[in-house]
Amino acid sequence: MDMSRKSRTFVGLFGNKEQMKYAYLMFFLWLSASMANAQSWTADNGNGTFTNPLFYDEFSDPDVIRVGDDYYLAGTTMHAVPGLVILHSKDLVNWEFASYCFDRFDFDDPAFSLSGPQGKNRGEVYGEGIWAPCIRYANGQFYVFSNVNGKGLQCYTSKDIHGPWKHHNMKGRIYDLGVLFDDDGKIYAVHGYGEVKCTELKPDMSGPVEGTQRTIIPEGNGVGEGHHIYKIDGMYYLISTDYKPNGRTLCSRSKNIWGPYETRVITADETYGYHAASLTQWKGRIVADGSKFSLGPVDKGATACSNAHQGGIVQATDGTWWALFMQDFHSIGRTVCLMPMTWADGWPMVGLEGNLGRAPRTWFKPGVQVADGQSPSATSPYAPYERSERFDGKQLGNVWQWNHNPNDKMWRLTRGRLRLNTMPADQLMWARNSLTQRVIGPKSIVTVELFTKGLKDGDVCGLGNINVPCSWIGIVKDGKALTLRCFEQLTNDTIDRPLTLPQHKIWLRMSGDYDRDQAQYEYSTDGVNFQTLGRMMPLSYQLVTFQGSRHALFAFNKNGKNGGYAEFDNFTVEEPEADRTQNIPYGKTIRIVNLATGKPMCATAHGPLYDTDAKRYSKDTRFRLIDKGQGQVILQCEDGRYVWVSGIGLPGDVGLTKDVSKAEVFLWQDYLSHEFMLMSMRTHLYIGKSPTTGSPYSMDYKGADPARKNGAVLRWEEVK
Repeated sequence: MDMSRKSRTFVGLFGNKEQMKYAYLMFFLWLSASMANAQSWTADNGNGTFTNPLFYDEFSDPDVIRVGDDYYLAGTTMHAVPGLVILHSKDLVNWEFASYCFDRFDFDDPAFSLSGPQGKNRGEVYGEGIWAPCIRYANGQFYVFSNVNGKGLQCYTSKDIHGPWKHHNMKGRIYDLGVLFDDDGKIYAVHGYGEVKCTELKPDMSGPVEGTQRTIIPEGNGVGEGHHIYKIDGMYYLISTDYKPNGRTLCSRSKNIWGPYETRVITADETYGYHAASLTQWKGRIVADGSKFSLGPVDKGATACSNAHQGGIVQATDGTWWALFMQDFHSIGRTVCLMPMTWADGWPMVGLEGNLGRAPRTWFKPGVQVADGQSPSATSPYAPYERSERFDGKQLGNVWQWNHNPNDKMWRLTRGRLRLNTMPADQLMWARNSLTQRVIGPKSIVTVELFTKGLKDGDVCGLGNINVPCSWIGIVKDGKALTLRCFEQLTNDTIDRPLTLPQHKIWLRMSGDYDRDQAQYEYSTDGVNFQTLGRMMPLSYQLVTFQGSRHALFAFNKNGKNGGYAEFDNFTVEEPEADRTQNIPYGKTIRIVNLATGKPMCATAHGPLYDTDAKRYSKDTRFRLIDKGQGQVILQCEDGRYVWVSGIGLPGDVGLTKDVSKAEVFLWQDYLSHEFMLMSMRTHLYIGKSPTTGSPYSMDYKGADPARKNGAVLRWEEVK
């Protein structure tokens, strides 16, 4: 343990070496405890239910399999390395890191390492790399198929999910594929957009079988891409996604792999109340001039392609079926939602009886029996990664990825810090050896300590957001002078602040509210008092890198040469909304406001449930929840009556009764920030009120609209 280094913060506070050692010990214990106890988002509610998304950070193009009692999930990693991530789960809700298929791209091409010419000659593979994997298990080993732009179909095989993995370059123009190991030993790849093709693959993974490619679904049938092929009870099922004019997921089925296929939509419009993010508009590619960028308009009422779509399906150990589809979550990027499936007339439909095509945001974990007052799940909730990092180990944590292949001679872990040696670059997006991890929502705060003693003239280093457009806060060294700089590429705006750092140390921070697509940079010279620098920045999703926002620890030299080095320590991630245990207002008197009308729900003596004037806060607008276990609740008015449904749920059917046995049991749907929906456990539909017709409340809503203004999304506020 390097006492002199770790204790510098306390030099001015304590008068002797022993006091300084004691101070450092207390600080180290506090830091260790805070990192160990920091809660990260997990979908598991701890009561037998889960709430989507499974991960509140990017995990796109998911594909899932079950092998025995174990589930494995593979996802896209694009240009970042290590690449092709695989997670493992025992319950489909709690996931842990299992493996990456490779440490670095092994192609002889400088673009994969950012080491080629910068600028228009495409010396990078942003938005390319490796994507849309298909994971399968057959012949006693695991297979992961995926595409690399310009290099063709790739396959990675291993008998152990933890690796090592063998790389097979199968070449050929096959991408966004689903793979089926059929009963007769043949291996088929299904691929293509619109005109869907099937190609047989060689068993040794050396490539496609020549002459076998055939069209199995012709253009004109509305079938999209992102194929996942299954054989279930002798029938071939193809899950695919179309994005014109908006996203939706389809299933095509046939008795023969070669067709003919019939097709129907199995889910559409399920956004969980998230509209599409602002898309970056650009001219050119990764350019330094921010004037080339703009953020597109936001239509909060449009589904666009942000709804749950492309992904795999799997049968759980209890016999139930589930879809793991990706959904766009604003500037976070695309991540995974777990959706129950119901077989209807031989079709695997997303959703529940009475509400097919849509899926609850909160539902019961696979294998959990729905029972009044059942005890919580035996599995303690956990997250896939430890996101905070002290850099004290011999290896980086599994959450970290390099932006393109790193130069391993120009970085190391030393004395409990991460050291990045600077190499020439014009800007952050060209900086080699930038270490990244995905931002996590809905809100998070990252802080890192930066040591500047090793910097040389022209060096630039700090904490950035690798996105298009990018941004960063950090230190620039010109000669012997240090400048604190905040750069935002969207506006091409640079804010400089000269400073001195007697201890050669500064704390940098990024606070993000990713559901609202905004972030703010801050800095501190003492680790306690932080000041903002730059504006509250708008964030976006974009189709240049096909990734959401990513934190980056970076160092480069703007003078076109190798310079000195920057060191980073104590990277911490705080997630203020990861703990959802208080999101259901048990034991409180609440007022329920409809987001569409802005008016509180009113339990009148007349019977039906109405909205009332926003200024009328009588006792009729006060409600309490009766806990029925596992997130199930009964809604009770302050006068003692209970909400019930007297008919099939049409407007006016939602009323009040004194008979608790008639009360409707709802499953609370947590939409965060005091917003929620109430789903009937009897019909699987939602309570709501039209914002335009003036009708009373009904219980015939299928789900939320993207703007949360169709009348089904509510907000609670405590009545003191």
